[in-house]
Amino acid sequence: MNLIRSLELLSAQRFETPEILKKLNAASRRLAELKGVVESIPNRNILINTLAIQEAKDSSEIENIVTTHDELFQDDLSGGSRLGPAAKEVLRYREALRAGFEKVRGDGLLTSRHILEIQAVLEQNHAGFRKVPGTTLKNSAGEVVYTPPQHPDEIEELMAGLERFINEPNLFDADPLIKMALIHHQFESIHPFYDGNGRTGRIINVLYLVKEGLLEIPVLYLSRHIVRTKADYYRLLQAVRTEDRWEEWVIYMLTAVERTASEAIVIIQKVKAALLETKRRIRDAYKFYSQDLINNLFNHPYTKIEFVERDLGVSRLTATNYLNELAEGGFLQKQKIGRSNYYVNVVLTSILTGESMQRPGA
Repeated sequence: MNLIRSLELLSAQRFETPEILKKLNAASRRLAELKGVVESIPNRNILINTLAIQEAKDSSEIENIVTTHDELFQDDLSGGSRLGPAAKEVLRYREALRAGFEKVRGDGLLTSRHILEIQAVLEQNHAGFRKVPGTTLKNSAGEVVYTPPQHPDEIEELMAGLERFINEPNLFDADPLIKMALIHHQFESIHPFYDGNGRTGRIINVLYLVKEGLLEIPVLYLSRHIVRTKADYYRLLQAVRTEDRWEEWVIYMLTAVERTASEAIVIIQKVKAALLETKRRIRDAYKFYSQDLINNLFNHPYTKIEFVERDLGVSRLTATNYLNELAEGGFLQKQKIGRSNYYVNVVLTSILTGESMQRPGA
């Protein structure tokens, strides 16, 4: 079997094995815990702005598009003017994720039109679904092991069927997490675009969970798990096509949900603790404390004078004084790009990168 014509032809009961149900229960618990932790953050835009960078970086790395956190965090500072091609592609992923989130939140649906718009942001074109044959998948010996749908009409038909499966709950009586695994496999097997299929498919994963109400905002990022288990990911994708091993694929995806939700919980709890501690210390030590200032420092891992001017509505001199005092107090690390200064939120950056940074003066 290369490609199932319609996912609802599968039996939902085949996914009710003890192993799948045990894994589903664990993944569901972790996802519900993640949703609760996210809801405890007063300003959720902080999470979208910061965690989306990590997902964009990891998802792009799967496609061998590699950049650094430092280059990505500098994007806001330069408006993208200093970025290399890889970093620009990574940040388009974040833009596409945000665009898709706004569509799903507005419509309550995840349609083919939305998917087309997501891919258009990623690839910066409006080529739409493929009109020519897709790239065949070959093994290490150079043998063709999978050929995606080739005819434009077939691609349109399959994507229409996938849209129904995504948006009509009565078509398939299974838990949304199981359906997410099936949707992801089907999309990757249809391979509907000339380019950007993998990254678009990974955006669809989290947007589907938002659509189903399992998350309020898109902060479950499966790409980190896929990066770590890349060989298993591609092996299991193919095992479904050639051996109908759907159960193993579903277990893999449920494991990805469980593990990445657990990691996201830890990161968000650290961000929340850092935010509250920074807020307390700045409020106690500086007369210029404000919630807008805290939001600025945690919306941007790297901030600059212009951002503080804009967000707080203060003069350039005042914004400069605020940032310099915070740098002297150890909250920020002052750095220079060309003739301009920027200021690194040391604690936040360390949390997001998983790398310790030395505090100024330490």
